[in-house]
Amino acid sequence: MDLTNRTVIKDLLRKYGVRPEKYLGQHFILSKKALAQMVAAAEIKKNDTVVEIGPGFGTLTQELAKNPHFFLKGGGPKIIAIEKDPKMISILKETLNDYKNIKIIQADARNLWVSETYKKGNRVGTIIEKGRYKIVANLPYNIATFLIRQWLDPPVGGPPELMVLMIQKEVAQRICAKPRLRQGYGGQAPMNLLAVSVQFYADVKIIGYVPAEAFWPKPKVDSAIIEIVPKRKPPQKTRDAFFEVVKAGFSQPRKQLIGNLTKKLKFPREKLIKIFKDLNLSEQIRAENLSLEEWVSLVKEIENN
Repeated sequence: MDLTNRTVIKDLLRKYGVRPEKYLGQHFILSKKALAQMVAAAEIKKNDTVVEIGPGFGTLTQELAKNPHFFLKGGGPKIIAIEKDPKMISILKETLNDYKNIKIIQADARNLWVSETYKKGNRVGTIIEKGRYKIVANLPYNIATFLIRQWLDPPVGGPPELMVLMIQKEVAQRICAKPRLRQGYGGQAPMNLLAVSVQFYADVKIIGYVPAEAFWPKPKVDSAIIEIVPKRKPPQKTRDAFFEVVKAGFSQPRKQLIGNLTKKLKFPREKLIKIFKDLNLSEQIRAENLSLEEWVSLVKEIENN
């Protein structure tokens, strides 16, 4: 069953009396090239556990499950497909029926840690606690950033080993942003709070772009495939101190950083001037001009004063 074929998709929808729900962000991928890019980036091994959020018809799920390791002696990768829409569950049971290495779970990924799915101590709960899993998904645009932040700093257990996600192009560019041109730095998007937040936890890069025409129904924006590789999670005290400073710095992005920090942190301006001088930062610099490394250094100096 070719789930990248519009006719096949529409026939399935008619058969089950279902239609794409805008509020769930249901735009189904038609591009075999994009699917291949995501699977290749995931580098799935035979003992991997892969979590997919919002499988829809199971188009990407099938490609993940087709991994040749599954047919080797000793088993293969385990695919856990988490779908919120109960109507799509019936379709998934048909489209994924031939794949024995797939487990379909009806749950809202945003509430996974407080749901019965997790509390029962089943496979999902176990892999989250051990942190030995990958996430590969075409995420709904409206909850993508929330899910990324949640998976990078989960309330229970550790982050995944790797995330390969299809998200809105503009959001992907914001996440992968670099400091605005200064002393050799540059980037297609200025540094922002989202970029600093994600890059603090992980290494990120855009793998490729996917036009709106590659989906049905066609969304209003293009998409991008992004790879996120989590780093070792810093201690809670370190995380709290870092984000207190960064959020203060971006509180008014168009204003000078030193003014934002003075106002929001109630930190003496004269001390900040000295810290900036020691770090070779201009007093006129804005939050968007700092690299992640400079943010880390700045936070340390503020904490030590």
